[in-house]
Amino acid sequence: MERLWTENLRDIEPYVPGEQSGEQDIIKLNANENPYPPSPKAQEAIRNFDTQALRFYPNANATSLKQAIADYYHVGIKNVFLGNGSDDVIAVAFQALFNSDLPIVFPDLTYSFYPVWCALFNIPYKNYPVGDDFRINAEDYREKNGGVIIPNPNAPTSLGEGRAFVEKLMDYNRDSVVIIDEAYVDFGGESSVELTKKYENLLVTGTFSKSRSLAGLRIGFAIGSEKLISVLEAVKNSYNSYTVDAVSIEAGRASILDDAYFKQTCNKIIRTRERVTAQMRELGFTVLDSQTNFIFATRDGMSMKDMFEYLKTKKIYIRYFSVPRIDNYVRITIGTDREMDVFLENVREYVK
Repeated sequence: MERLWTENLRDIEPYVPGEQSGEQDIIKLNANENPYPPSPKAQEAIRNFDTQALRFYPNANATSLKQAIADYYHVGIKNVFLGNGSDDVIAVAFQALFNSDLPIVFPDLTYSFYPVWCALFNIPYKNYPVGDDFRINAEDYREKNGGVIIPNPNAPTSLGEGRAFVEKLMDYNRDSVVIIDEAYVDFGGESSVELTKKYENLLVTGTFSKSRSLAGLRIGFAIGSEKLISVLEAVKNSYNSYTVDAVSIEAGRASILDDAYFKQTCNKIIRTRERVTAQMRELGFTVLDSQTNFIFATRDGMSMKDMFEYLKTKKIYIRYFSVPRIDNYVRITIGTDREMDVFLENVREYVK
């Protein structure tokens, strides 16, 4: 018989990340990580970091990193919020900005952390199905709601929507906070940061994990009106004033100042993505037109779950979702050209 105190424990279904294998020499294409190292300037900042300084708390406002982000995106420092990865930033935003009795709304096929946060923070929500082509229909979001969150480009579908889509979304939701999650925008998407100057209720979130190769340091940010950012800061400072550590502040700042390296690695991934997409289509796969650092693919008459399991035996890890509507699709992170050549070779063997 369980004790009564167990009735007070939180019962929640957690987010499940991509499999983290302990095997050696695997090709890891299941977590949307960047296959290239961080900026040499970021690496130098880490090597030269004064470890004696770790006995002190970091700057609570991470001012130097905030200023670098503000300068890069041509906004004011008071328009920038920082957190421990974009997941932390979005979690704070859910707590700070979604406090209506009305449900918040987002697509049915999207980042699977959103419903987890809704359950954790007791936020009602409603899904709108994406179309048969996996596109998000802005017209669905005209109904009164407690807030909107949409990844653009979307995950796991890899599809991005243009600025006209976001402007329409904002026109339909003048009385709700709208969050555009831009975790993958640097790989060919169209950013909505400039629109935060036009719409006070728009928040755009981003991350250093994907395009800047700093997933291990956990740096996320948001850009929005001073009103939205001030509320985020108040909530953050109510439970953890030091979300970004001292090493991350220095390395993140160095990374964003190295724009040439950033653009070089993004372009390499885009070129590899386009090559792999073309070769997958030649093999009979349907591959969506990606604007991310991954592709989303299926093949008629073939089990993607079986291919996922087959590739694991070859030490190649991709992502399979046992989710209605996409349970015969796989998500494949773009690795180096060598890694993708090995992947394609094994896919050809499986197709045979």
